[in-house]
Amino acid sequence: MSQIDKLPPLREVIATHGLRAKKELGQNFLFDLNLTARIARVGGSLEGVRVIEVGPGPGGLTRALLAEGAHEVIAIERDPRALPALAEIAEAYPGRLTVIAGDAMEMDYALLADGPTRIIANLPYNIGTQLLTGWLTMEPWPPFFESLTLMFQREVAERIVARPGDDANGRLGVLAGWRTEARIAFNVGRQAFVPPPNVTSAVVHLMPKPVEPDLPVKHVEQVTKAAFGQRRKMVRQSLKSLGVPVEGLLKAAGLEGDERAEELPIEAFLAMARALPGLR
Repeated sequence: MSQIDKLPPLREVIATHGLRAKKELGQNFLFDLNLTARIARVGGSLEGVRVIEVGPGPGGLTRALLAEGAHEVIAIERDPRALPALAEIAEAYPGRLTVIAGDAMEMDYALLADGPTRIIANLPYNIGTQLLTGWLTMEPWPPFFESLTLMFQREVAERIVARPGDDANGRLGVLAGWRTEARIAFNVGRQAFVPPPNVTSAVVHLMPKPVEPDLPVKHVEQVTKAAFGQRRKMVRQSLKSLGVPVEGLLKAAGLEGDERAEELPIEAFLAMARALPGLR
């Protein structure tokens, strides 16, 4: 599928609008419309779905989302140079593309949702992890979105889907594993981007799952921050930064204390988070 609509090829769009990717904006553009269509389909049919896209750039993924049947795409773009190209897409898909010129880090995403909503994006590398953490720690939970389909550097993707005992396991893996079913859908080689990044990328799909409503996410974040703050140390030592009796935390989680954070099951972190307020 080299052409999905009547708009010009992406290389032509970028040349016309002078859209040289800016490193300071974390930009790496996707030209392959076969690939963008594949990303759009990761979470299933888009018929009747509203999609929020962050960092559309020249609109390669935007066009795929619309061509795949998204009811509406809300595209958040910080780079004013990309707005004319996105306006051309909006004209080709009347009433189905809304472009918000602004900073993705400052958006209230829940306010953009109206009906079934998914977030699908080739995230700017420099803010991708921050955005994901924000979505994973939203309250209330389950959140407004049905799913997240996001592009990351492969190293970050491995951290998101990491399990106990994995070298990549850390705070991000605990949050994602606690609140979602996360999987790597497929890898994307360097050559798919302009300019090519230094590393392989990967598309990650996350589906929210129910969690106990009376466990504040801030307590889980505090416990994981302390536990992973000194990765090479045993949790008995690293948990001391919480300023509470560590033995109480260990007892709540059924731990000996000589374990390291990356070895612990998610339930151990949750157990310590439940016990945390009572130990203060």
